[in-house]
Amino acid sequence: MSKQLLRSGTSIGANIRETNRAQSEKDFVSKMNIALKEAAESEYWLELLCETNYLSKGEYSNIMADCGIESSAYLNRKNFKSQIIVHCAL
Repeated sequence: MSKQLLRSGTSIGANIRETNRAQSEKDFVSKMNIALKEAAESEYWLELLCETNYLSKGEYSNIMADCGIESSAYLNRKNFKSQIIVHCAL
């Protein structure tokens, strides 16, 4: 499980980095969608690690508090590249 979390967690940043070189808005949106899917998968693995006691409830809560994805700007197509905020202090 931890290897899956490492894979999905590091994929988020890699896909966001790739948006810097997006060839079109469609390419940018595609890469951001992949990053959002990887973030959802990472959340799943964290939940599973908590449920199976690999992470304590406190560790899980701290990680979830430190990580966030704000995708409400996703709907604003004109300026969403500068408005999407993804941060994680893992």
